[in-house]
Amino acid sequence: MGLSPESPEDEPGIKRAAENIKAIIDHEAKNGIPANRVLLGGFSQGGALSLYTALTCQQQLAGVVALSCWLPLHKTFPSAASGSANREIPILQCHGEMDPMIPVQFGALTSEKLKTIVSPQKVTFRTYPGLMHSSCPQEMSAVKEFIEKQLPRI
Repeated sequence: MGLSPESPEDEPGIKRAAENIKAIIDHEAKNGIPANRVLLGGFSQGGALSLYTALTCQQQLAGVVALSCWLPLHKTFPSAASGSANREIPILQCHGEMDPMIPVQFGALTSEKLKTIVSPQKVTFRTYPGLMHSSCPQEMSAVKEFIEKQLPRI
């Protein structure tokens, strides 16, 4: 409901949105795409929802791309992840160093929090000098490399 780490959050809304994403993952699994071939990702609120969903998901996923975002309901972790199958999930987190919407410090705090939830070596946090609440070619190259590594061709 705000853009600071201490702002109140819409817990029911976040949980409902995560359940909607998990339902899509279930639907894809029923259509032959195993959950471990599903990678979640997003920018800003989409990245935040991707992190929360993966960390509370009971199915093992391929990874998470989290761009210019934060971990919603961060105070509920690590206990919120107790039933998760994603304690070893690879996470690529990227953030612009000049982001006025979600300051890079929030990204750094999120990265440190993530390292208490999943294996620290699975969390990659990259920052981009001069980048605001946006993306850049270097960030997209990092995303491409991450996806290719986590989801190799079969």
